[in-house]
Amino acid sequence: MALDIGTWDLACEFNNTDHHTELNGTDRLIVRRGQAFTISLYLNSGSYQPGSSQMRITAETGPQPVEQYGTRAVFGLSDEIDSSCWSAAVTSPPADTVCLSVCPAPDAPIGRYVLTLDERIQFEFILLFNPWCPRDAVYMDSEEKLAEYVLAQDGIIFRGDTNHPIPLAWYFGQFEEGILDICLRILDMNPKHKRNPGKDCSGRRNVIYVTRVLSAMVNSNDRDDGVLEGCWNNTFEGGVSPMFWRGSVQILRNWYNTSCMGVKYGQCWVFAAINCTVSRALGIPCRVVTNYYSAHDTNSNLVIERFFNEKGELDRSSTKDMIWNYHCWVESWMTRPDLPPGFDGWQASDPTPQEKSEGVFCCGPVPVRAIKEGELTFKYDTAFVFAEVNADLVHYLRYKDGNTRKIVNDQTVGQKISTKSVGRDEREDITHLYKYPEGSEEERRVFEKANHQNKLQQQQANSGLHISIKLSSGIRKGCDFDVFAIATNNTEVDKKCRLVFASRAVSYNGVVGRECGFKDLLNVELAPGGERKVPLRLNYSKYCNNLMEDNLIRLGALLIDYGTREAMMAMRDIVLDEPEIKIRILGEPKENRKLAAELTLQNPLPEPLQSCCFTIEGANLTGGSSITEKLESTIEPGQEAKVKIYFTPTQCGLRKLVVDFDSDKLGHVRGYRNVIIGK
Repeated sequence: MALDIGTWDLACEFNNTDHHTELNGTDRLIVRRGQAFTISLYLNSGSYQPGSSQMRITAETGPQPVEQYGTRAVFGLSDEIDSSCWSAAVTSPPADTVCLSVCPAPDAPIGRYVLTLDERIQFEFILLFNPWCPRDAVYMDSEEKLAEYVLAQDGIIFRGDTNHPIPLAWYFGQFEEGILDICLRILDMNPKHKRNPGKDCSGRRNVIYVTRVLSAMVNSNDRDDGVLEGCWNNTFEGGVSPMFWRGSVQILRNWYNTSCMGVKYGQCWVFAAINCTVSRALGIPCRVVTNYYSAHDTNSNLVIERFFNEKGELDRSSTKDMIWNYHCWVESWMTRPDLPPGFDGWQASDPTPQEKSEGVFCCGPVPVRAIKEGELTFKYDTAFVFAEVNADLVHYLRYKDGNTRKIVNDQTVGQKISTKSVGRDEREDITHLYKYPEGSEEERRVFEKANHQNKLQQQQANSGLHISIKLSSGIRKGCDFDVFAIATNNTEVDKKCRLVFASRAVSYNGVVGRECGFKDLLNVELAPGGERKVPLRLNYSKYCNNLMEDNLIRLGALLIDYGTREAMMAMRDIVLDEPEIKIRILGEPKENRKLAAELTLQNPLPEPLQSCCFTIEGANLTGGSSITEKLESTIEPGQEAKVKIYFTPTQCGLRKLVVDFDSDKLGHVRGYRNVIIGK
């Protein structure tokens, strides 16, 4: 006998809170698969009678729902909930109000659903992945990690260089108003959905499939209505510099509000941050990872070859392979039933458009353990990520007569692989998850499996000469400072050498810019056991107009032995420190109470700053948008720029206020302040 249902209550506040989706709002039903939700049905007449009352329930997603593909499920009432499949049960005693508990299958496709009761009553809800459910492929068994990798709306992304990792606060904002709808729109705009929407919606059962779609759709390089367009020139016509962005929310809203046109512009950390936001919004545990000294191996031979002339200048035409000062990607947490046992857990995906995979610009997901073990045939794109952390870097010196000679150098690809620590703002070094220790037996075994012959055969000749680079203290933007090349003769004979010491501006992805200082000593004599320390002065007046946005300078010292024609090279990148933004919170931080942030920055340059402005942004702090305060006056050398910006927090808890200072000479300077908002 069918129930005579009059009205119903979806209990959105209760269900969303129970399913960890209440931060999306409680005005509609948003639940996670593999976990029951409860709705109240109010009967016009009669009451629910166990054993005799019947109900036919249909759950459908996508434009062409079919039971065979998992996009349509038909089921009735059971005595109790079965969390392994779509099921429903009445949990209240006989009365004119019925508490109906419905459990989506733990492998159901995510997305928008229509639930139909007895072909008469319909209501909509959104279904997400469920990392709290042991039956879900994204299950993570640590509340602390779930708080970090799913629920945290802000975080830290590491930039800088291997000797000086710089934390960049980022506002992911996955629960801000409208963001979940935008993330679902990204799935619907992907070319696979446009070609076959039924098959694509069915594929959303599989987190591997969804992760791969996101890797492709976060970038727009395939002209596929992707979110973000990449640009690695130093001019950003028609858009803004990647340094402009402080969070993901504005980018996603811009994409959505411009009919899905690619937002201009992004670079690797921005692509990774957008991917992280969308993954967390859909319920996939995700984190941003930074690999220092990251290789981009275009020809898949696991070797990055670079040719230099006798002045230490790089021949850019000799190879398309690159070494990025750092490169960011994401890791997503999931099982891999498509692979042999042992490869579940963190999977690397790279949304930055570098090389095509199966015809489109995407990369991954690849098990981090497969990279460590050298399993280069595993899906997806293991060989490319393996090269990013393990490629062999080989330098050659090309003499004027055309002859070449291998340069001795000790640079290693894949250093200080970093991510934000769980529950803390500190850097966690995860290099050991990607690589065995350099020179270990396990590393050799991996290289044998990966057929990495260059690494296996690497026997660098050592002439007994050595070159290194040392830095002075206080290397700040706006200062003049010294760097030093130190040449050492470890042989028992006199050595006569040429020493070239060069410095050039460089971008984080390895593109070398203009010279910042140069020295060429043609007659460096080194006695047995002797040492020569050669200073190079870097003057602000020379480097200030040559720096790129990354504030990086690459130092290279080349030592050539006239007697043997052997060459040694040392290279080092330096990051010029930015001034600190001092952040004071004025007032008692409480929900829905107006606060002020007092922001101060001292001009470190020997010239005035113009067009200065401060901008703040933060999850549940600034209403999902940024707040900017411009300074009308010029800031003279040594003078402080100072403003107050008012904002009103909307949620209690630990929040990050992300601050940006921009001007004509300093560019974007970042800072952040953790703020605990009370009830």
